[in-house]
Amino acid sequence: MSFAELWAEIAPIGLTDKGYLRYALGEAELVLRDWFRNQAFRRDMTVTEDGNGNLFAWCGEPWADGVVLTGSHFDSVPYGGGYDGPLGIVSAFLAVDRLPPGRNVAVVAFCEEEGGRFGVPCLGSRLLTGAIPVDRAAALCDRDGITFGQALGGRPTGERALNKVRAVVELHIEQGRALEVPVGVAGAIWPHGRWRLDFRGSADHAGTTRMADRRDPMLTYAYTVLAANKEARLSGAHATMGRVSVEPNATNAIPSLVTGWLDARAADESTLDALVAAVTKRAEDRAGRDGTEVSVTAESVTAEVAFDSPLALRLSAILDGAPILPTGAGHDAGVLSAHVPTAMLFVRNPTGVSHSPAEHATDADCEAGVDALAAVLEELTRAPAAEELT
Repeated sequence: MSFAELWAEIAPIGLTDKGYLRYALGEAELVLRDWFRNQAFRRDMTVTEDGNGNLFAWCGEPWADGVVLTGSHFDSVPYGGGYDGPLGIVSAFLAVDRLPPGRNVAVVAFCEEEGGRFGVPCLGSRLLTGAIPVDRAAALCDRDGITFGQALGGRPTGERALNKVRAVVELHIEQGRALEVPVGVAGAIWPHGRWRLDFRGSADHAGTTRMADRRDPMLTYAYTVLAANKEARLSGAHATMGRVSVEPNATNAIPSLVTGWLDARAADESTLDALVAAVTKRAEDRAGRDGTEVSVTAESVTAEVAFDSPLALRLSAILDGAPILPTGAGHDAGVLSAHVPTAMLFVRNPTGVSHSPAEHATDADCEAGVDALAAVLEELTRAPAAEELT
């Protein structure tokens, strides 16, 4: 089967006139999870779930020694693109089709990679590796008050021993325009995180409260958005405040509470720390002038990830010198890299746009990605011992 044929099976799922809505464990993502099971059934692969929302399709015995994991995630950001995540799963099944029989490979669909529903990115892989406490994960709420535990149907099981996993290879659409060839190899992931900023003031009437008497947290929030942009530009980092919540959220009322989320990323941890500290100070200084209060809470912070360098070099060599490049985007592979040898393949994105309906890769480049993944998996599953990976 060609890439275009298999891609056409999932392309309509979760698509709206504004982009894709594929929230973790939501209606569209559950349809995709059924599609995953059907793909495994077509290939006589055994499907298991790990109790954390992650799905696995095994070519052989589940969790057999020396297994190589490959795959990605189904969930999207609100009104996102179709390739971010699902490309890695579709490509993984097609790559399995091109492997010799008997290779020890599993396709994985990780749960809640984007954090678009429950707020913590890479939630499934964090649970799998013990990077987040089970009780905290179970209590995470979506915007409708449904907890992750409720959506999952029970308390997550948490960490699982990964000592039998030989390597992890995740294929993903490139999120940028660094690639000039169809396929590249990831070298590192920038350190990044999400911080919640709560700005508190006094609710009052928009028509009767004098400007001088107001304690308006929206003013502090607005200033902080501009300050984050300036501080990021000055430091060569990235800062985004793309989500905001307002109470009471009425046109004719001064807010009592404005909550904004800062997404910050940088090439190194010292720059990231300095950026967040600078934004926090600017927000606190402005709050003092506005008569408001601000508190900053780190919701998720991920240190710099340097993928297994010998493994990345080996993949580059297998792919005839494919370029090795860093990325500012987080991935499940980055979480797993602290536990097992991990690598990523990127498929060229001609526009560089991601987390948007404009996200795109050509069928030809995606087909090249499948070929590259199959070549990598064939090589990695041929090695008789894990130490031979590097």
